[in-house]
Amino acid sequence: MTEGTDTVVDQAPTPPHAPRRGLTRRTWTLVVSLVVVLGLGLLGGFARVPYVALGPGPTYDTLGQVNGTDVVSVDGQDTFPTGGTLTMTTVSLTDDVSLFGALGLWISGRYALAPREEFFRPGESEQEVRDQNVKAFQDSQTSAEVAALRYLKSDMKVVAAEITNGTAAATVLEPNDRLLEVHGKAIVVAEDVRTALETTKPGDQITLTFERGSERKTATVTLGRTEGRETGFLGVLPVDRAEVPFEIKISLTDVGGPSAGLMFALAIVDKLTPEELNGGQSVAGTGEINDKGEVGRIGGIGFKMVAAREGGATVFLVPAGNCDEAKQHAPEGLQLVKVDKLDDAVQSLESLRNGGDAPSC
Repeated sequence: MTEGTDTVVDQAPTPPHAPRRGLTRRTWTLVVSLVVVLGLGLLGGFARVPYVALGPGPTYDTLGQVNGTDVVSVDGQDTFPTGGTLTMTTVSLTDDVSLFGALGLWISGRYALAPREEFFRPGESEQEVRDQNVKAFQDSQTSAEVAALRYLKSDMKVVAAEITNGTAAATVLEPNDRLLEVHGKAIVVAEDVRTALETTKPGDQITLTFERGSERKTATVTLGRTEGRETGFLGVLPVDRAEVPFEIKISLTDVGGPSAGLMFALAIVDKLTPEELNGGQSVAGTGEINDKGEVGRIGGIGFKMVAAREGGATVFLVPAGNCDEAKQHAPEGLQLVKVDKLDDAVQSLESLRNGGDAPSC
Protein backbone atom coordinates (compact mmCIF):
# COMPACT_ATOMS: atom_id res chain seq x y z
CA MET A 1 0.00 0.00 0.00
CA THR A 2 1.13 3.52 -0.80
CA GLU A 3 1.85 5.79 2.11
CA GLY A 4 -0.90 8.32 2.70
CA THR A 5 -3.71 6.29 1.18
CA ASP A 6 -6.68 4.99 3.14
CA THR A 7 -6.23 1.70 4.86
CA VAL A 8 -8.67 -0.94 3.74
CA VAL A 9 -9.38 -4.06 5.76
CA ASP A 10 -10.37 -7.08 3.79
CA GLN A 11 -13.72 -8.72 4.75
CA ALA A 12 -13.74 -12.26 5.99
CA PRO A 13 -14.35 -14.79 3.31
CA THR A 14 -17.92 -16.05 2.90
CA PRO A 15 -18.35 -19.61 4.26
CA PRO A 16 -19.36 -22.21 1.78
CA HIS A 17 -22.69 -22.76 3.58
CA ALA A 18 -24.60 -19.78 5.12
CA PRO A 19 -26.01 -20.41 8.67
CA ARG A 20 -29.74 -21.28 8.89
CA ARG A 21 -31.93 -18.64 10.48
CA GLY A 22 -34.19 -19.65 13.49
CA LEU A 23 -34.14 -20.60 17.21
CA THR A 24 -31.27 -22.56 18.60
CA ARG A 25 -31.75 -25.76 20.57
CA ARG A 26 -30.98 -23.88 23.77
CA THR A 27 -33.62 -21.26 22.97
CA TRP A 28 -36.21 -23.93 22.19
CA THR A 29 -35.47 -25.59 25.51
CA LEU A 30 -36.00 -22.30 27.31
CA VAL A 31 -39.26 -21.60 25.48
CA VAL A 32 -40.65 -25.08 26.18
CA SER A 33 -39.66 -24.77 29.85
CA LEU A 34 -41.42 -21.43 30.15
CA VAL A 35 -44.57 -22.85 28.54
CA VAL A 36 -44.55 -25.80 30.94
CA VAL A 37 -44.04 -23.53 33.95
CA LEU A 38 -46.79 -21.20 32.75
CA GLY A 39 -49.13 -24.15 32.21
CA LEU A 40 -48.44 -25.53 35.67
CA GLY A 41 -48.97 -22.08 37.14
CA LEU A 42 -52.33 -21.72 35.44
CA LEU A 43 -53.28 -25.26 36.45
CA GLY A 44 -52.29 -24.71 40.07
CA GLY A 45 -53.88 -21.30 40.28
CA PHE A 46 -57.20 -22.06 38.61
CA ALA A 47 -57.78 -25.81 38.79
CA ARG A 48 -60.07 -26.74 41.71
CA VAL A 49 -59.38 -29.74 43.91
CA PRO A 50 -62.07 -32.03 45.44
CA TYR A 51 -61.14 -30.96 48.96
CA VAL A 52 -62.21 -28.38 51.52
CA ALA A 53 -59.90 -26.61 53.97
CA LEU A 54 -60.76 -26.66 57.67
CA GLY A 55 -59.26 -24.27 60.18
CA PRO A 56 -59.93 -22.16 63.29
CA GLY A 57 -63.06 -20.05 62.84
CA PRO A 58 -64.44 -16.92 64.53
CA THR A 59 -65.28 -16.96 68.24
CA TYR A 60 -68.19 -15.22 69.98
CA ASP A 61 -68.65 -14.41 73.66
CA THR A 62 -72.21 -15.53 74.44
CA LEU A 63 -72.24 -13.10 77.38
CA GLY A 64 -71.20 -10.21 75.15
CA GLN A 65 -72.41 -8.34 72.11
CA VAL A 66 -71.99 -8.55 68.36
CA ASN A 67 -72.56 -5.35 66.36
CA GLY A 68 -74.01 -3.66 69.45
CA THR A 69 -76.59 -6.38 70.16
CA ASP A 70 -76.50 -8.86 73.04
CA VAL A 71 -75.80 -12.36 71.77
CA VAL A 72 -78.16 -13.73 74.44
CA SER A 73 -80.90 -11.48 75.81
CA VAL A 74 -83.85 -12.03 78.15
CA ASP A 75 -86.94 -9.87 77.73
CA GLY A 76 -89.56 -9.62 80.47
CA GLN A 77 -87.37 -10.91 83.29
CA ASP A 78 -84.69 -9.32 85.47
CA THR A 79 -81.21 -10.70 84.82
CA PHE A 80 -78.02 -10.68 86.89
CA PRO A 81 -74.65 -9.11 86.05
CA THR A 82 -72.10 -11.41 84.41
CA GLY A 83 -68.33 -11.32 84.15
CA GLY A 84 -65.55 -13.00 82.23
CA THR A 85 -66.49 -14.77 79.03
CA LEU A 86 -68.36 -17.85 77.89
CA THR A 87 -67.06 -18.12 74.36
CA MET A 88 -68.48 -20.33 71.63
CA THR A 89 -65.98 -21.51 69.02
CA THR A 90 -66.37 -22.37 65.36
CA VAL A 91 -64.54 -24.04 62.49
CA SER A 92 -63.98 -22.25 59.19
CA LEU A 93 -64.66 -24.26 56.03
CA THR A 94 -63.15 -23.04 52.76
CA ASP A 95 -64.60 -24.58 49.61
CA ASP A 96 -63.65 -24.12 45.93
CA VAL A 97 -59.94 -24.37 46.74
CA SER A 98 -57.30 -24.23 43.99
CA LEU A 99 -54.38 -26.66 43.88
CA PHE A 100 -51.87 -24.01 44.97
CA GLY A 101 -54.33 -22.60 47.51
CA ALA A 102 -54.85 -26.01 49.10
CA LEU A 103 -51.10 -26.58 49.23
CA GLY A 104 -50.51 -23.19 50.85
CA LEU A 105 -53.20 -23.75 53.49
CA TRP A 106 -51.82 -27.17 54.32
CA ILE A 107 -48.24 -25.91 54.60
CA SER A 108 -49.37 -23.15 56.99
CA GLY A 109 -50.07 -25.78 59.66
CA ARG A 110 -53.33 -24.05 60.72
CA TYR A 111 -55.53 -25.86 58.25
CA ALA A 112 -56.34 -29.42 57.29
CA LEU A 113 -57.73 -30.75 54.03
CA ALA A 114 -60.70 -33.10 53.91
CA PRO A 115 -62.55 -34.71 50.99
CA ARG A 116 -65.32 -32.42 49.81
CA GLU A 117 -67.76 -35.34 49.69
CA GLU A 118 -67.67 -35.52 53.50
CA PHE A 119 -69.43 -32.14 53.63
CA PHE A 120 -71.29 -31.94 50.32
CA ARG A 121 -73.34 -34.89 49.14
CA PRO A 122 -73.37 -35.61 45.38
CA GLY A 123 -75.63 -33.14 43.61
CA GLU A 124 -75.99 -30.98 46.72
CA SER A 125 -75.33 -27.28 46.29
CA GLU A 126 -73.36 -25.07 48.63
CA GLN A 127 -76.58 -23.13 49.34
CA GLU A 128 -78.40 -26.30 50.38
CA VAL A 129 -75.59 -27.16 52.80
CA ARG A 130 -75.66 -23.62 54.16
CA ASP A 131 -79.43 -23.83 54.69
CA GLN A 132 -79.04 -27.12 56.56
CA ASN A 133 -76.37 -25.62 58.80
CA VAL A 134 -78.53 -22.58 59.54
CA LYS A 135 -81.44 -24.88 60.47
CA ALA A 136 -79.15 -26.90 62.76
CA PHE A 137 -77.95 -23.68 64.38
CA GLN A 138 -81.51 -22.50 65.00
CA ASP A 139 -82.47 -25.89 66.46
CA SER A 140 -79.43 -25.71 68.76
CA GLN A 141 -80.69 -22.38 70.11
CA THR A 142 -84.09 -23.85 70.89
CA SER A 143 -82.57 -26.91 72.57
CA ALA A 144 -80.20 -24.70 74.58
CA GLU A 145 -83.10 -22.60 75.85
CA VAL A 146 -85.15 -25.63 76.89
CA ALA A 147 -82.13 -27.35 78.50
CA ALA A 148 -81.20 -24.21 80.48
CA LEU A 149 -84.75 -23.57 81.71
CA ARG A 150 -85.21 -27.24 82.57
CA TYR A 151 -81.99 -27.03 84.61
CA LEU A 152 -83.47 -23.99 86.38
CA LYS A 153 -86.60 -26.04 87.23
CA SER A 154 -88.98 -24.07 85.00
CA ASP A 155 -92.36 -25.60 84.12
CA MET A 156 -92.44 -27.39 80.78
CA LYS A 157 -95.09 -28.00 78.14
CA VAL A 158 -95.30 -30.03 74.92
CA VAL A 159 -96.17 -28.32 71.64
CA ALA A 160 -96.62 -29.41 68.04
CA ALA A 161 -93.43 -28.19 66.36
CA GLU A 162 -94.00 -29.67 62.91
CA ILE A 163 -97.04 -31.26 61.28
CA THR A 164 -96.86 -33.53 58.24
CA ASN A 165 -99.21 -32.62 55.41
CA GLY A 166 -101.92 -35.13 54.61
CA THR A 167 -101.83 -36.85 58.02
CA ALA A 168 -104.30 -37.17 60.88
CA ALA A 169 -102.63 -34.36 62.80
CA ALA A 170 -102.91 -32.00 59.83
CA THR A 171 -106.71 -32.18 59.96
CA VAL A 172 -106.95 -30.61 63.43
CA LEU A 173 -103.59 -29.32 64.73
CA GLU A 174 -101.61 -26.18 63.96
CA PRO A 175 -97.95 -25.47 64.75
CA ASN A 176 -97.42 -24.42 68.39
CA ASP A 177 -100.64 -26.00 69.63
CA ARG A 178 -100.06 -27.33 73.13
CA LEU A 179 -100.68 -31.08 73.40
CA LEU A 180 -102.57 -32.06 76.57
CA GLU A 181 -103.80 -35.62 75.93
CA VAL A 182 -103.27 -38.21 73.19
CA HIS A 183 -105.36 -41.39 73.13
CA GLY A 184 -106.30 -40.91 76.80
CA LYS A 185 -102.71 -40.32 78.02
CA ALA A 186 -101.71 -37.05 79.65
CA ILE A 187 -98.82 -35.42 77.79
CA VAL A 188 -96.15 -34.09 80.15
CA VAL A 189 -93.01 -34.57 78.03
CA ALA A 190 -92.62 -35.10 74.30
CA GLU A 191 -91.90 -38.83 74.68
CA ASP A 192 -95.43 -39.29 76.08
CA VAL A 193 -96.88 -38.87 72.57
CA ARG A 194 -94.88 -41.82 71.24
CA THR A 195 -95.83 -43.90 74.30
CA ALA A 196 -99.52 -43.10 73.82
CA LEU A 197 -99.41 -44.50 70.27
CA GLU A 198 -97.52 -47.73 71.05
CA THR A 199 -100.70 -49.86 71.22
CA THR A 200 -102.39 -48.37 68.14
CA LYS A 201 -102.45 -49.48 64.51
CA PRO A 202 -103.22 -47.74 61.21
CA GLY A 203 -106.92 -46.99 60.87
CA ASP A 204 -107.56 -46.64 64.61
CA GLN A 205 -109.49 -43.61 65.78
CA ILE A 206 -108.04 -41.71 68.73
CA THR A 207 -108.87 -38.57 70.64
CA LEU A 208 -106.60 -35.53 70.85
CA THR A 209 -106.94 -32.81 73.47
CA PHE A 210 -104.93 -29.67 72.85
CA GLU A 211 -104.80 -25.98 73.62
CA ARG A 212 -104.63 -23.18 71.07
CA GLY A 213 -104.06 -19.85 72.69
CA SER A 214 -106.38 -19.88 75.68
CA GLU A 215 -108.91 -22.24 74.07
CA ARG A 216 -109.02 -25.95 74.95
CA LYS A 217 -110.12 -28.27 72.13
CA THR A 218 -110.82 -31.99 71.65
CA ALA A 219 -110.95 -33.82 68.33
CA THR A 220 -111.12 -37.39 67.02
CA VAL A 221 -108.75 -38.40 64.21
CA THR A 222 -108.01 -41.55 62.23
CA LEU A 223 -104.39 -42.69 62.35
CA GLY A 224 -102.55 -43.27 59.12
CA ARG A 225 -99.74 -45.54 57.99
CA THR A 226 -96.07 -44.83 57.35
CA GLU A 227 -93.27 -47.01 56.04
CA GLY A 228 -91.28 -48.92 58.64
CA ARG A 229 -93.82 -48.48 61.43
CA GLU A 230 -96.51 -50.90 62.55
CA THR A 231 -98.24 -48.50 64.91
CA GLY A 232 -100.64 -45.81 63.79
CA PHE A 233 -99.10 -42.63 62.40
CA LEU A 234 -100.32 -39.30 63.78
CA GLY A 235 -98.00 -37.00 61.83
CA VAL A 236 -96.89 -34.54 64.49
CA LEU A 237 -93.43 -33.73 65.86
CA PRO A 238 -93.87 -32.99 69.57
CA VAL A 239 -91.20 -30.98 71.38
CA ASP A 240 -90.71 -29.75 74.92
CA ARG A 241 -90.90 -26.03 75.55
CA ALA A 242 -90.46 -24.02 78.72
CA GLU A 243 -93.57 -22.35 80.08
CA VAL A 244 -92.16 -19.04 81.28
CA PRO A 245 -93.48 -15.45 81.27
CA PHE A 246 -90.43 -14.07 79.47
CA GLU A 247 -88.66 -14.45 76.13
CA ILE A 248 -85.09 -15.50 75.44
CA LYS A 249 -83.54 -14.28 72.21
CA ILE A 250 -80.26 -15.38 70.64
CA SER A 251 -78.99 -12.90 68.07
CA LEU A 252 -76.17 -14.26 65.98
CA THR A 253 -76.03 -14.56 62.19
CA ASP A 254 -73.66 -16.06 59.65
CA VAL A 255 -73.03 -19.07 61.89
CA GLY A 256 -74.13 -22.62 61.15
CA GLY A 257 -74.18 -26.03 62.78
CA PRO A 258 -75.36 -27.29 66.17
CA SER A 259 -72.18 -27.15 68.26
CA ALA A 260 -72.84 -23.81 70.01
CA GLY A 261 -75.72 -25.25 72.07
CA LEU A 262 -73.77 -25.86 75.29
CA MET A 263 -72.36 -22.33 75.44
CA PHE A 264 -75.77 -20.77 74.73
CA ALA A 265 -77.32 -22.81 77.54
CA LEU A 266 -74.59 -21.73 79.96
CA ALA A 267 -75.09 -18.08 79.03
CA ILE A 268 -78.82 -18.35 79.78
CA VAL A 269 -78.14 -20.01 83.15
CA ASP A 270 -75.53 -17.35 83.99
CA LYS A 271 -77.87 -14.46 83.22
CA LEU A 272 -80.71 -15.95 85.27
CA THR A 273 -78.68 -16.85 88.39
CA PRO A 274 -77.06 -14.47 90.91
CA GLU A 275 -73.37 -15.46 90.92
CA GLU A 276 -70.99 -15.20 88.00
CA LEU A 277 -70.91 -18.73 86.65
CA ASN A 278 -67.34 -18.54 85.39
CA GLY A 279 -65.94 -16.59 88.34
CA GLY A 280 -64.76 -13.86 85.96
CA GLN A 281 -62.52 -16.25 84.01
CA SER A 282 -62.18 -16.54 80.26
CA VAL A 283 -63.99 -19.80 79.48
CA ALA A 284 -64.60 -21.24 76.02
CA GLY A 285 -66.14 -24.48 74.84
CA THR A 286 -68.22 -26.38 72.37
CA GLY A 287 -70.81 -29.12 72.29
CA GLU A 288 -74.14 -29.99 70.76
CA ILE A 289 -76.92 -30.12 73.36
CA ASN A 290 -80.41 -31.60 73.34
CA ASP A 291 -83.40 -30.34 75.28
CA LYS A 292 -82.59 -32.76 78.13
CA GLY A 293 -79.22 -31.09 78.60
CA GLU A 294 -77.16 -33.98 77.23
CA VAL A 295 -73.98 -32.83 75.49
CA GLY A 296 -72.92 -34.59 72.27
CA ARG A 297 -69.57 -34.80 70.49
CA ILE A 298 -68.72 -32.41 67.68
CA GLY A 299 -66.20 -32.06 64.86
CA GLY A 300 -63.12 -29.88 64.55
CA ILE A 301 -62.26 -29.84 68.26
CA GLY A 302 -58.58 -29.14 67.56
CA PHE A 303 -59.30 -26.03 65.51
CA LYS A 304 -61.76 -24.77 68.09
CA MET A 305 -59.24 -25.10 70.91
CA VAL A 306 -56.67 -23.14 68.89
CA ALA A 307 -59.19 -20.35 68.29
CA ALA A 308 -60.16 -20.34 71.97
CA ARG A 309 -56.58 -20.10 73.22
CA GLU A 310 -55.71 -17.37 70.74
CA GLY A 311 -58.74 -15.49 72.05
CA GLY A 312 -57.42 -15.64 75.61
CA ALA A 313 -59.39 -18.58 77.04
CA THR A 314 -57.80 -20.53 79.90
CA VAL A 315 -60.57 -23.12 80.34
CA PHE A 316 -62.17 -25.14 77.57
CA LEU A 317 -65.33 -27.27 78.00
CA VAL A 318 -64.99 -30.50 76.02
CA PRO A 319 -67.81 -32.96 75.24
CA ALA A 320 -66.92 -36.31 76.80
CA GLY A 321 -66.99 -37.94 73.36
CA ASN A 322 -64.20 -35.60 72.16
CA CYS A 323 -61.87 -35.99 75.14
CA ASP A 324 -59.36 -38.38 73.58
CA GLU A 325 -58.97 -36.20 70.51
CA ALA A 326 -58.81 -33.02 72.58
CA LYS A 327 -55.95 -34.30 74.72
CA GLN A 328 -53.84 -34.88 71.62
CA HIS A 329 -54.30 -31.35 70.26
CA ALA A 330 -54.73 -29.16 73.34
CA PRO A 331 -52.72 -25.89 73.13
CA GLU A 332 -50.43 -25.09 76.04
CA GLY A 333 -52.12 -23.18 78.83
CA LEU A 334 -55.66 -24.42 78.12
CA GLN A 335 -57.34 -26.46 80.88
CA LEU A 336 -59.69 -29.11 79.48
CA VAL A 337 -62.91 -29.80 81.40
CA LYS A 338 -64.90 -32.92 80.52
CA VAL A 339 -68.66 -32.43 80.09
CA ASP A 340 -71.44 -35.02 79.69
CA LYS A 341 -74.42 -32.85 80.58
CA LEU A 342 -75.29 -29.22 81.19
CA ASP A 343 -75.37 -30.00 84.93
CA ASP A 344 -71.74 -31.17 84.69
CA ALA A 345 -70.65 -27.95 83.03
CA VAL A 346 -72.40 -25.75 85.61
CA GLN A 347 -71.02 -27.75 88.55
CA SER A 348 -67.49 -27.77 87.10
CA LEU A 349 -67.49 -24.00 86.55
CA GLU A 350 -68.83 -23.43 90.06
CA SER A 351 -66.05 -25.64 91.44
CA LEU A 352 -63.37 -23.78 89.50
CA ARG A 353 -64.84 -20.47 90.62
CA ASN A 354 -64.47 -21.55 94.25
CA GLY A 355 -60.89 -22.77 93.77
CA GLY A 356 -61.76 -26.45 93.41
CA ASP A 357 -61.17 -29.07 90.73
CA ALA A 358 -63.19 -30.20 87.75
CA PRO A 359 -63.29 -33.47 85.77
CA SER A 360 -60.57 -33.37 83.11
CA CYS A 361 -60.09 -35.19 79.84
